[in-house]
Amino acid sequence: MTGPGLRQARIERHTGLAFISPAMLLFLLTSLAPLAVLLGLSVTDYELGAIDTKGVGMANFAKAFTDPVFRRSLGNTLLYVLIVVPGAVGLGLLIAVLVHGRRRSRGFYEVIYFLPVTSTLIAMATVWQFLLHPRLGPVNAFLRSLGLGEVAFLSEPAHALPTLAVIGIWQLLGFNMVLFLAGLSAIPKDLYEAAEVDGCTSAVDRFLTITWPLLTPTTMFVLVTTSITAFKIFDTVAVMTRGGPMGSSEVLLYNVYLEGFQYFHMGYAAALTVVFLAFILVFSAVQSLVLERRTHY
Repeated sequence: MTGPGLRQARIERHTGLAFISPAMLLFLLTSLAPLAVLLGLSVTDYELGAIDTKGVGMANFAKAFTDPVFRRSLGNTLLYVLIVVPGAVGLGLLIAVLVHGRRRSRGFYEVIYFLPVTSTLIAMATVWQFLLHPRLGPVNAFLRSLGLGEVAFLSEPAHALPTLAVIGIWQLLGFNMVLFLAGLSAIPKDLYEAAEVDGCTSAVDRFLTITWPLLTPTTMFVLVTTSITAFKIFDTVAVMTRGGPMGSSEVLLYNVYLEGFQYFHMGYAAALTVVFLAFILVFSAVQSLVLERRTHY
Protein backbone atom coordinates (compact mmCIF):
# COMPACT_ATOMS: atom_id res chain seq x y z
CA MET A 1 0.00 0.00 0.00
CA THR A 2 1.37 3.42 -0.97
CA GLY A 3 1.92 6.29 1.42
CA PRO A 4 -1.34 8.18 0.72
CA GLY A 5 -3.32 4.89 0.81
CA LEU A 6 -1.76 3.90 4.12
CA ARG A 7 -2.52 7.30 5.57
CA GLN A 8 -6.14 7.11 4.39
CA ALA A 9 -6.52 3.66 6.00
CA ARG A 10 -5.18 4.99 9.32
CA ILE A 11 -7.56 7.96 9.21
CA GLU A 12 -10.52 5.65 8.56
CA ARG A 13 -9.44 3.31 11.37
CA HIS A 14 -9.07 6.15 13.88
CA THR A 15 -12.36 7.70 12.75
CA GLY A 16 -14.14 4.39 13.24
CA LEU A 17 -12.64 3.99 16.72
CA ALA A 18 -13.71 7.52 17.60
CA PHE A 19 -17.29 6.77 16.55
CA ILE A 20 -17.57 3.50 18.49
CA SER A 21 -15.67 4.62 21.60
CA PRO A 22 -18.71 6.25 23.30
CA ALA A 23 -20.74 3.08 22.86
CA MET A 24 -17.83 0.94 24.06
CA LEU A 25 -17.37 3.18 27.11
CA LEU A 26 -21.08 3.03 27.90
CA PHE A 27 -21.05 -0.77 27.54
CA LEU A 28 -18.02 -0.98 29.82
CA LEU A 29 -19.56 1.20 32.53
CA THR A 30 -23.08 -0.27 32.45
CA SER A 31 -22.37 -3.96 31.75
CA LEU A 32 -18.80 -5.16 32.07
CA ALA A 33 -17.88 -3.18 35.20
CA PRO A 34 -20.98 -4.25 37.19
CA LEU A 35 -20.43 -7.84 36.05
CA ALA A 36 -16.83 -7.71 37.29
CA VAL A 37 -18.00 -6.34 40.65
CA LEU A 38 -20.65 -9.06 40.85
CA LEU A 39 -18.08 -11.79 40.20
CA GLY A 40 -15.80 -10.27 42.81
CA LEU A 41 -18.54 -10.13 45.46
CA SER A 42 -19.64 -13.70 44.73
CA VAL A 43 -16.40 -15.13 46.19
CA THR A 44 -16.56 -13.08 49.41
CA ASP A 45 -18.62 -13.12 52.61
CA TYR A 46 -19.51 -9.45 52.23
CA GLU A 47 -22.62 -8.29 54.09
CA LEU A 48 -24.32 -4.99 53.40
CA GLY A 49 -22.90 -2.32 55.69
CA ALA A 50 -19.99 -4.45 56.89
CA ILE A 51 -16.56 -2.83 57.19
CA ASP A 52 -14.43 -5.95 56.78
CA THR A 53 -14.86 -8.80 54.34
CA LYS A 54 -12.82 -11.81 53.29
CA GLY A 55 -12.68 -14.16 50.36
CA VAL A 56 -14.41 -17.51 50.71
CA GLY A 57 -13.62 -18.98 47.30
CA MET A 58 -16.39 -21.18 45.94
CA ALA A 59 -18.11 -21.62 49.31
CA ASN A 60 -21.08 -19.45 48.31
CA PHE A 61 -21.68 -21.55 45.19
CA ALA A 62 -21.40 -24.79 47.16
CA LYS A 63 -23.88 -23.43 49.68
CA ALA A 64 -26.31 -22.48 46.91
CA PHE A 65 -26.60 -26.01 45.54
CA THR A 66 -27.14 -27.50 48.99
CA ASP A 67 -29.56 -24.79 50.12
CA PRO A 68 -33.15 -26.16 50.15
CA VAL A 69 -34.57 -22.65 49.70
CA PHE A 70 -32.51 -22.11 46.55
CA ARG A 71 -33.47 -25.50 45.15
CA ARG A 72 -37.13 -24.79 45.87
CA SER A 73 -36.92 -21.38 44.17
CA LEU A 74 -35.19 -22.99 41.18
CA GLY A 75 -37.96 -25.56 40.90
CA ASN A 76 -40.63 -22.86 41.16
CA THR A 77 -38.90 -20.82 38.46
CA LEU A 78 -38.67 -23.79 36.10
CA LEU A 79 -42.34 -24.62 36.66
CA TYR A 80 -43.28 -21.00 35.97
CA VAL A 81 -41.24 -21.04 32.74
CA LEU A 82 -42.80 -24.34 31.64
CA ILE A 83 -46.27 -22.80 32.00
CA VAL A 84 -45.58 -19.32 30.63
CA VAL A 85 -43.44 -20.09 27.56
CA PRO A 86 -45.84 -22.49 25.77
CA GLY A 87 -48.85 -20.39 26.77
CA ALA A 88 -47.44 -17.02 25.74
CA VAL A 89 -45.92 -18.31 22.49
CA GLY A 90 -48.83 -20.55 21.45
CA LEU A 91 -51.56 -18.05 22.26
CA GLY A 92 -49.53 -15.21 20.76
CA LEU A 93 -49.26 -17.16 17.49
CA LEU A 94 -52.95 -18.09 17.51
CA ILE A 95 -54.11 -14.51 18.10
CA ALA A 96 -51.67 -13.19 15.49
CA VAL A 97 -53.06 -15.57 12.87
CA LEU A 98 -56.64 -14.58 13.73
CA VAL A 99 -55.90 -10.83 13.80
CA HIS A 100 -53.81 -10.95 10.62
CA GLY A 101 -56.80 -12.11 8.61
CA ARG A 102 -58.94 -9.14 9.65
CA ARG A 103 -58.97 -5.89 7.71
CA ARG A 104 -61.13 -3.22 9.34
CA SER A 105 -60.77 -4.25 12.99
CA ARG A 106 -57.10 -5.32 12.92
CA GLY A 107 -55.81 -2.08 14.42
CA PHE A 108 -58.35 -2.24 17.25
CA TYR A 109 -57.32 -5.75 18.26
CA GLU A 110 -53.62 -4.89 18.04
CA VAL A 111 -54.11 -2.01 20.47
CA ILE A 112 -56.23 -4.06 22.87
CA TYR A 113 -53.79 -6.96 23.08
CA PHE A 114 -50.73 -4.70 23.25
CA LEU A 115 -52.01 -2.58 26.15
CA PRO A 116 -50.66 -4.94 28.88
CA VAL A 117 -47.16 -4.53 27.40
CA THR A 118 -47.29 -0.75 27.77
CA SER A 119 -48.70 -0.80 31.30
CA THR A 120 -46.57 -0.84 34.45
CA LEU A 121 -46.50 -4.39 35.76
CA ILE A 122 -46.37 -3.24 39.40
CA ALA A 123 -49.59 -1.27 38.97
CA MET A 124 -51.25 -4.08 37.07
CA ALA A 125 -50.21 -6.56 39.78
CA THR A 126 -52.11 -4.44 42.29
CA VAL A 127 -55.16 -4.51 40.01
CA TRP A 128 -54.87 -8.29 39.68
CA GLN A 129 -54.71 -8.54 43.46
CA PHE A 130 -58.10 -6.87 43.66
CA LEU A 131 -59.58 -8.92 40.81
CA LEU A 132 -58.55 -12.19 42.48
CA HIS A 133 -59.54 -11.22 46.03
CA PRO A 134 -61.53 -14.10 47.62
CA ARG A 135 -64.41 -11.87 48.84
CA LEU A 136 -64.21 -8.55 46.99
CA GLY A 137 -62.81 -9.62 43.63
CA PRO A 138 -65.07 -9.94 40.57
CA VAL A 139 -63.45 -13.24 39.53
CA ASN A 140 -64.65 -15.04 42.65
CA ALA A 141 -67.97 -13.21 42.43
CA PHE A 142 -68.41 -14.70 38.96
CA LEU A 143 -67.50 -18.17 40.26
CA ARG A 144 -70.06 -17.81 43.04
CA SER A 145 -72.71 -16.81 40.52
CA LEU A 146 -72.05 -20.10 38.73
CA GLY A 147 -72.57 -22.02 41.96
CA LEU A 148 -68.88 -22.70 42.46
CA GLY A 149 -66.98 -22.07 45.65
CA GLU A 150 -64.42 -19.35 46.24
CA VAL A 151 -60.89 -20.02 45.03
CA ALA A 152 -57.95 -18.67 47.02
CA PHE A 153 -55.84 -17.87 43.97
CA LEU A 154 -53.00 -16.20 45.88
CA SER A 155 -53.22 -17.72 49.36
CA GLU A 156 -53.40 -21.40 48.44
CA PRO A 157 -49.99 -23.06 47.77
CA ALA A 158 -51.34 -25.16 44.90
CA HIS A 159 -52.85 -22.11 43.12
CA ALA A 160 -50.37 -19.28 43.73
CA LEU A 161 -47.69 -20.09 41.14
CA PRO A 162 -50.11 -21.11 38.35
CA THR A 163 -52.03 -17.87 38.97
CA LEU A 164 -48.84 -15.84 38.60
CA ALA A 165 -48.06 -17.79 35.44
CA VAL A 166 -51.44 -16.88 33.93
CA ILE A 167 -50.72 -13.21 34.68
CA GLY A 168 -47.30 -13.63 33.04
CA ILE A 169 -48.92 -15.06 29.91
CA TRP A 170 -51.38 -12.15 29.85
CA GLN A 171 -48.52 -9.67 30.09
CA LEU A 172 -46.41 -11.27 27.30
CA LEU A 173 -49.23 -12.09 24.92
CA GLY A 174 -49.44 -8.74 23.15
CA PHE A 175 -45.71 -8.41 22.52
CA ASN A 176 -45.48 -11.93 21.05
CA MET A 177 -48.56 -11.22 18.92
CA VAL A 178 -46.90 -8.17 17.37
CA LEU A 179 -43.74 -10.15 16.59
CA PHE A 180 -45.74 -12.92 14.93
CA LEU A 181 -47.77 -10.35 12.98
CA ALA A 182 -44.51 -8.95 11.60
CA GLY A 183 -43.47 -12.46 10.58
CA LEU A 184 -46.84 -13.15 8.96
CA SER A 185 -46.68 -9.88 7.00
CA ALA A 186 -43.31 -10.92 5.54
CA ILE A 187 -44.69 -14.13 3.99
CA PRO A 188 -45.41 -13.54 0.26
CA LYS A 189 -49.07 -13.96 -0.69
CA ASP A 190 -47.99 -15.64 -3.92
CA LEU A 191 -47.11 -18.76 -1.94
CA TYR A 192 -50.66 -19.09 -0.65
CA GLU A 193 -52.06 -18.59 -4.14
CA ALA A 194 -49.71 -21.22 -5.56
CA ALA A 195 -50.61 -23.64 -2.76
CA GLU A 196 -54.32 -23.12 -3.46
CA VAL A 197 -53.75 -23.91 -7.14
CA ASP A 198 -51.99 -27.13 -6.08
CA GLY A 199 -55.03 -28.17 -4.07
CA CYS A 200 -54.06 -26.89 -0.61
CA THR A 201 -57.38 -25.22 0.12
CA SER A 202 -57.74 -25.92 3.84
CA ALA A 203 -56.63 -23.18 6.23
CA VAL A 204 -55.00 -25.78 8.46
CA ASP A 205 -53.06 -27.24 5.52
CA ARG A 206 -51.87 -23.80 4.44
CA PHE A 207 -50.74 -23.06 7.98
CA LEU A 208 -48.81 -26.34 8.34
CA THR A 209 -47.20 -26.29 4.90
CA ILE A 210 -46.49 -22.57 4.42
CA THR A 211 -47.09 -20.36 7.44
CA TRP A 212 -45.52 -22.46 10.17
CA PRO A 213 -42.25 -23.35 8.32
CA LEU A 214 -41.71 -19.74 7.23
CA LEU A 215 -42.42 -18.47 10.75
CA THR A 216 -39.70 -20.58 12.39
CA PRO A 217 -37.13 -17.70 12.51
CA THR A 218 -39.71 -15.51 14.24
CA THR A 219 -40.72 -18.38 16.51
CA MET A 220 -37.10 -18.95 17.53
CA PHE A 221 -36.70 -15.30 18.49
CA VAL A 222 -40.02 -15.26 20.36
CA LEU A 223 -39.17 -18.45 22.27
CA VAL A 224 -35.78 -17.16 23.41
CA THR A 225 -37.04 -13.72 24.47
CA THR A 226 -40.10 -15.18 26.21
CA SER A 227 -37.95 -17.69 28.09
CA ILE A 228 -35.56 -14.99 29.32
CA THR A 229 -38.46 -12.77 30.40
CA ALA A 230 -40.12 -15.69 32.20
CA PHE A 231 -36.92 -16.53 34.06
CA LYS A 232 -36.73 -12.92 35.26
CA ILE A 233 -40.08 -13.07 37.06
CA PHE A 234 -39.93 -10.82 40.11
CA ASP A 235 -42.45 -7.96 40.07
CA THR A 236 -45.66 -9.91 40.47
CA VAL A 237 -44.13 -12.15 43.15
CA ALA A 238 -42.88 -9.17 45.16
CA VAL A 239 -46.22 -7.37 44.99
CA MET A 240 -48.80 -10.17 45.10
CA THR A 241 -47.41 -13.10 47.11
CA ARG A 242 -43.97 -12.18 48.48
CA GLY A 243 -42.88 -15.74 47.87
CA GLY A 244 -45.77 -17.28 49.78
CA PRO A 245 -47.78 -19.07 50.77
CA MET A 246 -45.24 -21.42 52.36
CA GLY A 247 -42.63 -20.57 49.73
CA SER A 248 -44.78 -21.96 46.90
CA SER A 249 -44.19 -18.89 44.70
CA GLU A 250 -40.65 -17.99 45.75
CA VAL A 251 -38.59 -17.73 42.56
CA LEU A 252 -34.89 -17.22 41.87
CA LEU A 253 -34.79 -13.44 41.61
CA TYR A 254 -36.99 -13.01 44.67
CA ASN A 255 -34.63 -15.32 46.57
CA VAL A 256 -31.72 -13.14 45.46
CA TYR A 257 -33.60 -10.06 46.65
CA LEU A 258 -34.28 -11.59 50.07
CA GLU A 259 -30.69 -12.70 50.58
CA GLY A 260 -29.22 -9.39 49.48
CA PHE A 261 -31.60 -6.72 50.72
CA GLN A 262 -33.53 -8.39 53.52
CA TYR A 263 -30.86 -10.58 55.13
CA PHE A 264 -27.93 -8.40 53.85
CA HIS A 265 -25.90 -11.43 52.64
CA MET A 266 -24.59 -9.60 49.60
CA GLY A 267 -21.80 -12.08 48.85
CA TYR A 268 -24.20 -15.00 48.80
CA ALA A 269 -26.75 -13.00 46.81
CA ALA A 270 -24.06 -12.18 44.25
CA ALA A 271 -23.24 -15.88 43.93
CA LEU A 272 -26.92 -16.68 43.38
CA THR A 273 -27.05 -13.99 40.69
CA VAL A 274 -24.04 -15.52 38.91
CA VAL A 275 -25.73 -18.93 38.98
CA PHE A 276 -28.91 -17.33 37.66
CA LEU A 277 -27.09 -15.61 34.78
CA ALA A 278 -25.18 -18.79 33.91
CA PHE A 279 -28.40 -20.78 33.91
CA ILE A 280 -30.12 -18.32 31.55
CA LEU A 281 -27.08 -18.26 29.26
CA VAL A 282 -26.91 -22.05 28.99
CA PHE A 283 -30.67 -22.42 28.59
CA SER A 284 -30.84 -19.77 25.85
CA ALA A 285 -27.82 -21.23 24.02
CA VAL A 286 -29.24 -24.76 24.03
CA GLN A 287 -32.64 -23.48 22.97
CA SER A 288 -31.14 -21.47 20.12
CA LEU A 289 -29.00 -24.38 18.88
CA VAL A 290 -31.93 -26.79 18.90
CA LEU A 291 -34.24 -24.35 17.14
CA GLU A 292 -31.58 -23.27 14.65
CA ARG A 293 -31.49 -26.75 13.15
CA ARG A 294 -35.22 -26.64 12.51
CA THR A 295 -35.35 -23.09 11.16
CA HIS A 296 -36.15 -22.40 7.50
CA TYR A 297 -34.76 -19.13 6.18
